[in-house]
Amino acid sequence: MEKENIAVGLDIGTTKIVAMIGKKNEYGKLEILGVGKSKSLGVARGVVNNITQTIQSIQQAIQEAENNSGYKIKDVVVGIAGQHIRSIQHTDYISRNNPEEVIGGYDIQLLIDQVNKLAMLPGEEIIHVLPQEFKIDGQSEIKEPIGMYGGRLESSFHVVVGQASSIRNVGRCIQSSGIELSGLTLEPLASADAVLSQEEKEAGVALIDIGGGTTDLAIFKDGIIRHTAVIPFGGNVITDDIKEGCSIIEKQAELLKVKFGSAWPGENKDNEIVSIPGLRGREPKEISLKNLSKIIHARVVEIIDQVFTEVKAYGHEDPRKKLIAGIVLTGGGAQLKHIKQLVEYITGMDTRIGYPNEHLAGNSDEEISSPLYATAVGLVMNSIENNTQSAVRMDAIEQPKAPVYRQPIVQAPVIEVSEEEVEEEARNTNEKQNSTVNRIQRNFFDRYVDKIKDFLDNAE
Repeated sequence: MEKENIAVGLDIGTTKIVAMIGKKNEYGKLEILGVGKSKSLGVARGVVNNITQTIQSIQQAIQEAENNSGYKIKDVVVGIAGQHIRSIQHTDYISRNNPEEVIGGYDIQLLIDQVNKLAMLPGEEIIHVLPQEFKIDGQSEIKEPIGMYGGRLESSFHVVVGQASSIRNVGRCIQSSGIELSGLTLEPLASADAVLSQEEKEAGVALIDIGGGTTDLAIFKDGIIRHTAVIPFGGNVITDDIKEGCSIIEKQAELLKVKFGSAWPGENKDNEIVSIPGLRGREPKEISLKNLSKIIHARVVEIIDQVFTEVKAYGHEDPRKKLIAGIVLTGGGAQLKHIKQLVEYITGMDTRIGYPNEHLAGNSDEEISSPLYATAVGLVMNSIENNTQSAVRMDAIEQPKAPVYRQPIVQAPVIEVSEEEVEEEARNTNEKQNSTVNRIQRNFFDRYVDKIKDFLDNAE
């Protein structure tokens, strides 16, 4: 029987932590076996700032996923994001010893390893080295060099860099939760795998993942990753603005945003009002939906402007770099009403909402098909590519047998009794058989016990 390749992804976000267990079905689609979700308490803007709380949140999500699926999780692929992430473009080359041999995977790995040795700023670490286009002996625009001849192999690389301490903190949280870390993936790359088609990546597309604490950007052109960025603003700042602007508590602000929020103020009439219960017997608050939309609109415009600045930095206005497929929005923030229209208005680019359902099996839960789970689905897909057995069925785990208690066997010392003593006891028995049997037996036993005690005392 072929071994199941069970994959696990762990999305450590600012507002939620999601553990997702999945496998590929016979049609090559992703079948989700179980999902666990918990409130993220120790993470701010994608960076761990409280180890203990983060461990508890991870354990809660893992436990829920295990209970839902019937699988025991061994290791996970984790998404990494945060304002410490940056990307650089780098070009490097190797000179091959024998140009008469065809280029193989070994040569490309040698080139990637060379880039991995690049000197970074103090405290920084390379997360991903992503080859873009290759050049062989001056011949450029080669996408697949394997099987070709050449002496000088050159390539441009997209190098993703992050703060070493932040990466190690994530690793420590995972291991302290009782599981192993099998891989790290940049979150916008995971989301891109889940919601973008190969045609979009070829035509040119910008993926904008609006999360709770950060907004992630990934730009693809000609099927190659061209630019990545992490903007340290997300849905949380919108909630904070509503909380301050309407003088209500955070829980109420989040509910208002989700149920009644809109990124387009013109959609709400002036007389549309929602009533919020007052705290501890205070009068209820009446909030105009038009004012609510204005607060949301102002912050969303700021986030989109910053993302669009990054798109311009990539150079999308250059005809050769034009993003024909436009923009794809995903993440929890993409569920905000009218955000698609606002993004189209600001950028002038075609926009759609990205759902991960293209890669999911047909019987998947509707909730999992939401943009909210795009990153988690992408991480499971990444884990499948690693070909690791990240979880095992609970019933396949050998339960430890209960220990059987056995009375310890103590080797009694051999104590010699002289013939005179035996004869004496026998004589006494014959003389006073009826009256003193018990006393003799007791005396003999007492002497025997005394000899054992002496033996033990000497042994000590």
